[in-house]
Amino acid sequence: MVDSQSTFATLRNLTPYMWPAGRPDLKARVVWATLFLVIAKLLTVGVPYFYKWATDALDGANTAHSWLPLAVTGAVTLVVAYNVARVVSVGFNQLRDALFASVGQYAVRQLAFRTFNHMHKLSLRFHLERRTGGLSRIIERGTKGIETIVRFTILNTAPTILEFGLTAAIFGVSYGISYLLVIAATVWLYSWFTIKASDWRITIRREMNDSDNEANTKAIDSLLNFETVKYFGNETMEAERFDRSMARYEKAATQTWTSLGWLNFGQGVIFAVGMGVTMVMSALEVQAGTQTLGDFVFINAMLMQLSIPLNFIGFIYREIRQGLTDIEQMFALLEVEEEVKDRPGAVALKVTDGAIRFENVRFNYDPAREILKGISFEVPPGKSVAIVGPSGAGKSTISRLLFRFYDLTSGRITIDGQDISEVTQASVRAAIGIVPQDTVLFNDTIAYNVRYGRMDATDADVRRAAELAQVAGFIDVLPEGFDTMVGERGLKLSGGEKQRVAIARTILKAPPILILDEATSALDTHTEQEIQSALDLVSQERTTLTIAHRLSTIINADEIIVLKAGTIVERGTHKSLLDADGLYAEMWRMQREATEAEETLRRAREADAQGIIERKRPIEAG
Repeated sequence: MVDSQSTFATLRNLTPYMWPAGRPDLKARVVWATLFLVIAKLLTVGVPYFYKWATDALDGANTAHSWLPLAVTGAVTLVVAYNVARVVSVGFNQLRDALFASVGQYAVRQLAFRTFNHMHKLSLRFHLERRTGGLSRIIERGTKGIETIVRFTILNTAPTILEFGLTAAIFGVSYGISYLLVIAATVWLYSWFTIKASDWRITIRREMNDSDNEANTKAIDSLLNFETVKYFGNETMEAERFDRSMARYEKAATQTWTSLGWLNFGQGVIFAVGMGVTMVMSALEVQAGTQTLGDFVFINAMLMQLSIPLNFIGFIYREIRQGLTDIEQMFALLEVEEEVKDRPGAVALKVTDGAIRFENVRFNYDPAREILKGISFEVPPGKSVAIVGPSGAGKSTISRLLFRFYDLTSGRITIDGQDISEVTQASVRAAIGIVPQDTVLFNDTIAYNVRYGRMDATDADVRRAAELAQVAGFIDVLPEGFDTMVGERGLKLSGGEKQRVAIARTILKAPPILILDEATSALDTHTEQEIQSALDLVSQERTTLTIAHRLSTIINADEIIVLKAGTIVERGTHKSLLDADGLYAEMWRMQREATEAEETLRRAREADAQGIIERKRPIEAG
């Protein structure tokens, strides 16, 4: 069963979207839709009266409708009126649905937008701990859940409850409490049985879906690894694994259809018994002369009409329960607090020189493990400072803190003397450009990815940035040029090409402060050298903070800071640090040895390849 408290909480959260402030047009639609809903249900319960009166007219008993005008007391006229009322009732129902459609879709759009916007406000910590696919599914299911709630709660359940109430009132007033009790007991027992059986069937359905997913996963995995299956001759084993999963699916699917049969049979029995009791009661009264034949027909028509919404109870229950669950997940996501917030009254950062200063900065992702332990340094305007150190020293954390993806544990970071925690996050990030180690591009064109640095840039601006990043020549030889799609996460481009696009994007942004976060560490030595010249160009006359893995890229930095276990252990120029013969000098020697070994291996391979060519020439000549 759905928890009533969470259900009401979800519906309460949904109310502002269904009755939107500042949208009188949509509120008017809600009012008109509600009015048409009531009119449609009044007509629905009124339709059987025309059937009753027509039956009485045909039977010669006209007392039941003697108050009607003579023009409409004829049997044929009443039959026509019966059918007209049915058509009008359907028309009002469709008007209700049409009017409410825009209200429901507005709610879907607004809630999806709010959730998407909220996710971008949440901290990096939240996104590192959650699965992106899971977040997108929450939005997808939540938006579908809104449509479900609108369709089944407002457009189906509410009218059905109204119809039940009107039917109960008619039977209670016109035919007495005994009829009302029988019908109420029938509806209650029918609903109880349907909900219980539906819960049972949902469990079976879940097992069937799990078995189907498992079988499908094994089939796809086996086919994707077709060659491996052949290498080891395991075709029979793979077929048997698939068949075991399908056997579980077969059992669950059989139970699903069997349970549906029992559900339908049970519903039919309950309603048939209730209807049978009511019809017997009416038949006895007709024989006793206290009811007319029209009353007997009216009671039958009302009950048959009541059976239509009753048949949908199980389906509506399942859909509403799933819809509420999906919406609850979306609202739960909206209740996640933003870890990093702008302070009330925060003003925009004013960048004059671009001077960066870290003052006794302490930070931890987990209180049990401090990452930065009282870091203090300064990057003067227009100068270049590099941060190096072994893995886990806290180098990349520094760039994340400068972007204010996290708030500090203690200390402060300033730009031109302004504490970045006291100005708006947007203004801080607007002043900083970054070329990261792992450049991820959007699945769009090269032009779009370059223009992402400044979305209002002209085509000429985009091309100029690409030229400065030394990527325009590569783009020009592509058949579609700047309109070339880069693929998912930019996978159609090489590592060096992606880095050049990232550099062009940063050039286009033209920030006063630049962060190079291990921008070339994932590239080979040759590509690194090509990229480095572009990086040197983009960093000119900018305050530059370089987080480096390869020390050869930062030998010209104005100052090099060496981190170890979250503390600064050395600082100085490249030459002074080598002269100090400390951690930096040791890292330098290790990298030089690795580079020399790599170069020796490359030359050996080239020599081998050349030798093979030389040996082939005499054979070909002969």
